[in-house]
Amino acid sequence: MIVILDYGMGNVGSIQNMIRKIGCRDVIISRDPIAVENADKLILPGVGAFDMGMESLERFGLIPLIRAHALEKGRPLLGICLGMQLLGERSEEGNLPGLGLLPFRCVRFAPPADSGLKVPHMGWDRTYIQADTPLTAGLEAKERYYYVHSYHAVCEDPSAVLMTCDYDGTFPSALYHGSVYGVQFHPEKSHLYGMKLLKNFVERC
Repeated sequence: MIVILDYGMGNVGSIQNMIRKIGCRDVIISRDPIAVENADKLILPGVGAFDMGMESLERFGLIPLIRAHALEKGRPLLGICLGMQLLGERSEEGNLPGLGLLPFRCVRFAPPADSGLKVPHMGWDRTYIQADTPLTAGLEAKERYYYVHSYHAVCEDPSAVLMTCDYDGTFPSALYHGSVYGVQFHPEKSHLYGMKLLKNFVERC
């Protein structure tokens, strides 16, 4: 069973619909501790501010369940957008520590005033695969995904970088370690490209 974590901060319905569209019916939206504890796979979505996300996870008692799922059971976990950022160590956007499941921090985009680049980074953009994993199996080297974010990952460990994107410089747009994956873009809004990636998570990870 796949559980999409409902902590009040994500496009949970869109993600569930996309997963069902690829043929998986065993997917639910829940914050129920028993469902989360028994999940084969977890998806941590997210839209909003970093500290608010961590506070919501704590309020619903989800932090120890997420950690146990990934660290003790070694089961697949996918973070999306803010959900990916929460998997890291910290963010300039807030003061609370992240889940610490992936080795990165988040900083705000700061393009030069004369660059013509806007914050947030919004819209479709090329994304370059850097590692061969179950999540990226069969994908093209330069997939296009839909982004909406003002903060981006900074990672000193190149072995954790799964995909990159170019916007005000190159930044990690997907990271991974073991069974834990995080993507900054929105696969549920990325049509066929996102469908292929989610299909890999469902069937291969």
